[in-house]
Amino acid sequence: MSYAASTQIPMFSGFNAPMPPSDAEMAAQALQEETMYRFPSFDADAAVMLGLSIRKRFRSSSRHVKVRGMIISIQTIAGHTLFSCTVGNLGGIDGGGDVSLDSWTCLEGMIAVVRKTGHSSYYVEKGINAMGKTPKQLGIQGEYKINGGAFPIWLENAPCCPIAVVACYSGSSQDDHHMVVTAVRDYLKKLARDNSILAPPSTVGTSMPTMPVPMTHQTTGRPQSTVGRRRTNSGSNGPTYKIPQEWVRDPASRGLHDEDDYDRHGESEYRRD
Repeated sequence: MSYAASTQIPMFSGFNAPMPPSDAEMAAQALQEETMYRFPSFDADAAVMLGLSIRKRFRSSSRHVKVRGMIISIQTIAGHTLFSCTVGNLGGIDGGGDVSLDSWTCLEGMIAVVRKTGHSSYYVEKGINAMGKTPKQLGIQGEYKINGGAFPIWLENAPCCPIAVVACYSGSSQDDHHMVVTAVRDYLKKLARDNSILAPPSTVGTSMPTMPVPMTHQTTGRPQSTVGRRRTNSGSNGPTYKIPQEWVRDPASRGLHDEDDYDRHGESEYRRD
């Protein structure tokens, strides 16, 4: 009995392995990537930098040793080509090259899917599989190629539709999609890092407001006005002027009634003898 207890063999150990993600989960992840990776701006120079980044990634990966060939294209949503590249040699009729003759046809079909749906071709592929439908049932047939690898380029301030499509094709739907998304993610990270370095330091809240300096005899070069002051006799030194007490009690009223006070007392009171 003790021998049997000590030699127990675990049964059904395969059920403990993690389950691969379903088509619906992969479609949801692809949709989240489209929402996260938005460009602040996009032009021909950005397309060249992004395309060269994908080319460099593929050539430095292990897939380049196995597959050897990849084609890359970045186009506007209207169809203008901004970047186009072939990695490897174009194959002949016997198909002995790194890139087959129909590779560009497949790539153009993937880009057409993005133009039609506004979503990545990988999202469309996994979404169709999750619904249990066929491309023909959803009206996607003819020139369209349901294969991962084409990704829409959205702008942050233009949520109506994508402005361009970046796509690569090497024959693997999941690997091509991952290659493009990783290149887009790292490009946006580098762009944000460069912008933070070039941005000038903020000066908001560092300066204190200056208080206005009262205008005095030293700053204006003119003696203070004697309007509204009472003249008193001070002997041989000449008349002096006394500020009315009501102005001292109410400083806010200074200068508000200078002209009225002048008219009430008459011009002769303010004229020197």
